[in-house]
Amino acid sequence: MRELINCVVPENLDEYRDVFVYIEHSDGHIKKSTLEMLGEGKKLAKKTDEKLVGVAVGEELTPIAKEAEEYGCDIFLGTESPDLKDFASVPYTNYLAEMIEDYKPNIFLMSGTREGRDLVSRIAIRVMTGVAADCIELDIVENTKILSAWRPSFGDKTIDQILCRKHRPQTITSRPGSYKVAEKQPGNKCDIKIKKVTVPEAMKKRKILSFRPKDRLDLTSAKKIVSGGLGLGKPEGFELIRNLADELNAEVGASRPVVDLGWIPYEHQVGQTGQTVRAKLYIAAGISGKIQHTVGMINSENIVSINNDPEAEIAKVSDYFIKADLYDAIPKIIEEVQKYKNGKAVVGESPEKAA
Repeated sequence: MRELINCVVPENLDEYRDVFVYIEHSDGHIKKSTLEMLGEGKKLAKKTDEKLVGVAVGEELTPIAKEAEEYGCDIFLGTESPDLKDFASVPYTNYLAEMIEDYKPNIFLMSGTREGRDLVSRIAIRVMTGVAADCIELDIVENTKILSAWRPSFGDKTIDQILCRKHRPQTITSRPGSYKVAEKQPGNKCDIKIKKVTVPEAMKKRKILSFRPKDRLDLTSAKKIVSGGLGLGKPEGFELIRNLADELNAEVGASRPVVDLGWIPYEHQVGQTGQTVRAKLYIAAGISGKIQHTVGMINSENIVSINNDPEAEIAKVSDYFIKADLYDAIPKIIEEVQKYKNGKAVVGESPEKAA
């Protein structure tokens, strides 16, 4: 039986500085979920008067470093080798942990993707720190360099604040889609440091022969989403949701209860246990508005809900609330959208202008 490993309290917290962001990349570009982390990392770095440091592992990192520079990184640290072309837990953990041990960052941010979740616990054990997982809001405690991380708990019924006062680096993962993508910063200069390595054979026992892309709906990138909930009353109700989505050139979303009932596949689920979205237009039809769902869509720019109960919780987070039976309201909305497309609308503004 292995002994339990406790986190180690550093003797001097002042030795730890700057904000690390792990940079996931694919096909020569930084992933969208990482661009979100770079945006949050830049905000935190400004508040702590520290630098934003992008860290990456891979085969050809120069294009990634240049893109990180465009998005505000002050420093880029990379470990490069042909053997690191594809993600592998053991070598990636080793080289990222080495960077942390050498540089001693104050904060370490990772997106809560499959890759990020795989790495973060391994790295935390290696550098003997803790992890705040699945965070949805980040800030700095006033007049300190302590990270304040907020995450849902108890079935998403509460939001807890987590502070890491004694251990470093302060390490978190955040759900993809929880934050805005970082803005490009023209003229930003980044100190790029890429180290070439030879990966030991002991780290190459497992090899990835090939990747088979999974055809999975990515709602996090959708600009318009039409979601349905239990208020549909029957699985066939999603045909109406799809019709409206088609007219608006939108994706179809859903709340967890209808996914659990098998009315629609899991890939359409929005919420704490589904996907977190930041759509320009989010239409919620027949959704009550429990926090388990709203935490995944509340950052959308325009939220329109359709519900015959004006006291429904969804009304509290909606920009527009339509008190109506969805089976009456949605066909009328579809009709108006079609009129606009055909140049017959009498209203002054496009039904899609908000999107």
